[in-house]
Amino acid sequence: MNILMRFGEAVRKLRQSKQISQEEFADLCGLHRTYISDIELGKRNVSLENIEKIAVALDISISQLFEGV
Repeated sequence: MNILMRFGEAVRKLRQSKQISQEEFADLCGLHRTYISDIELGKRNVSLENIEKIAVALDISISQLFEGV
């Protein structure tokens, strides 16, 4: 499994553990829902700025976000 897929899987697991829908999560991140879907499917190479938005929306540090990767 490549890094994009592993990152996407980690994001999905964390989002689901907080019982947040993709749409709610996208709103929290300030990103489009289809972009979040593509991240979770490993189809997007995510920028550092968006990684930070994802971590903030999940209320975790960036390093915690990468623990599951």
